[in-house]
Amino acid sequence: MSNLPKTGTPAPEVASLEKTVKEASKKGPPPVHLWNPPFNGDIDMRIARDGTWFYQGSPINRPELVQLFASILKLEGDKYFLVTPVEKVGLIVDDAPFVAVDFNQKGDALLFETNVGDIVVANAQNPIRVEEDSKTGEPSPYIHVRMGLDALIDRKSFYRLVELGEIDGDHTVVKSAGQTFVIGPAA
Repeated sequence: MSNLPKTGTPAPEVASLEKTVKEASKKGPPPVHLWNPPFNGDIDMRIARDGTWFYQGSPINRPELVQLFASILKLEGDKYFLVTPVEKVGLIVDDAPFVAVDFNQKGDALLFETNVGDIVVANAQNPIRVEEDSKTGEPSPYIHVRMGLDALIDRKSFYRLVELGEIDGDHTVVKSAGQTFVIGPAA
């Protein structure tokens, strides 16, 4: 059952964040790196590994609201926050806050698209990395999106990356924007 009122308007706590961000971001992307308001506590919000955002246990089904919240997400240490010029609330992120749902090759660059509409070029500032689960050996591929925030590369996109991969010594690598990224062992 949704915790949003039947009118489709968000609960007061979420509505306050939404209003503040809309006002602050009229001049471009919110400058979250400049915002350091006092901590106001944790909010009952979670981002699942598949990129689904939840508020009070229910999925947030409004893509524009998810995009708005994603634009004010900030990582400090190992904790995630939604920040505005006047408030800062903690939330839970199960893995990475975003999911890279597709990519295209343009010239020598790989351009990834996230579930919240970000377009990211794999390069020195936005590297691709693959972590392996110590128990299962299963790979978890990521691309850096912005300010310490990563996107988990979804399975279909990772399989496509592997198909593009080249053998370089003991590793399978992909190249983008003049950079080489290890994506796994040589096959």
